[in-house]
Amino acid sequence: MSVPFDPASYDRQLAEKAMRLRELLAPFDAPEPQVFDSPREHYRLRAEFRLWREDQKRHYAMFAPGDNRTPILLQGLPIASARINALMPVLRDRWEASGVLSHKLFQVDFLTTLAGDAMITLCYHRPLDEEWTAAAEKLAAELDVSLIGRSKGQRLVIGRDYVTEELDVAGRTFSYRQPEGAFTQPNGTVNQKMLTWAYDALGTRDDDLLELYCGNGNFTLPLATRVRKVLATEISKTSVNAALANLADNAVDNVTLVRLSAEELTQALNEVRPFRRLHGVDLKSYEFGSVFVDPPRAGMDPDTCELTRRFERILYISCNPETLAANIAQLHDTHRVERCALFDQFPYTHHMESGVLLVRR
Repeated sequence: MSVPFDPASYDRQLAEKAMRLRELLAPFDAPEPQVFDSPREHYRLRAEFRLWREDQKRHYAMFAPGDNRTPILLQGLPIASARINALMPVLRDRWEASGVLSHKLFQVDFLTTLAGDAMITLCYHRPLDEEWTAAAEKLAAELDVSLIGRSKGQRLVIGRDYVTEELDVAGRTFSYRQPEGAFTQPNGTVNQKMLTWAYDALGTRDDDLLELYCGNGNFTLPLATRVRKVLATEISKTSVNAALANLADNAVDNVTLVRLSAEELTQALNEVRPFRRLHGVDLKSYEFGSVFVDPPRAGMDPDTCELTRRFERILYISCNPETLAANIAQLHDTHRVERCALFDQFPYTHHMESGVLLVRR
């Protein structure tokens, strides 16, 4: 569900989200949430467009949820980054002028960063050949982007298959590789605010941090500077590889990353069964004082929720306030809400990111 793009209504929409979060957290005596707003436009760093043929030309198109037959034809997209909006007409002109680039092209994806990097993925219903590669190399150089061509069984990379982001947290700039096709936070400005809030909420600790669902290391990098060492888990191989590269690029050397799901790590910590992927990792050497979780929309499963109960501090970032409230309800007898926040990652929609710090009673 979304509401029309209307910057004049932004403050009202944000106030409504804050009220909704207050109501969900009211049963737990939560303090007043800190509210972190978004830029009103040009905040979204990625965009995916289907192409729609009309008047002998292909147009950028999007569709309303549940309706893939009625295209909304676009010249630009106000919520997308300024770089995406600058690239859209130039790219359209180039494919219109090139039969090689336009033949059976059906989708275009953009990925950009606050740091100014950009990558374009062109998707085709045909095999890509040397002629396409030559045209794509020329296009990538002209637009100063990395470019990826995709068709069934093919993935051709011109330049790099990732963009580089730079985010400032507490006076330090962290560099992130963000691979094509992997999850990244779409609103970079609000993501930076989320990282800073989590950094402040965790505080400086003299013990260790367990992180579940670490992704590409988005939170891992700044949080690792606040603790003795980190054990981080992630199940996606693409995200694990990006996280390892990001740890190396930023010279963060106190993190051990294992490719396990949160459920599998729970089993390992409970000594239910051993895991080959934990070979060489001494779980008993960690003195965990805090756990950081950023789960999918379904929230934490009951066993993982029970695992987090062991920790003095639970730092929880959520993309679904309803499942966040359900998880807090499960933990409320042992932990209280000390801090909470609303991060407006998705203006003009009902979606929101929120964060809580739970502390043992």
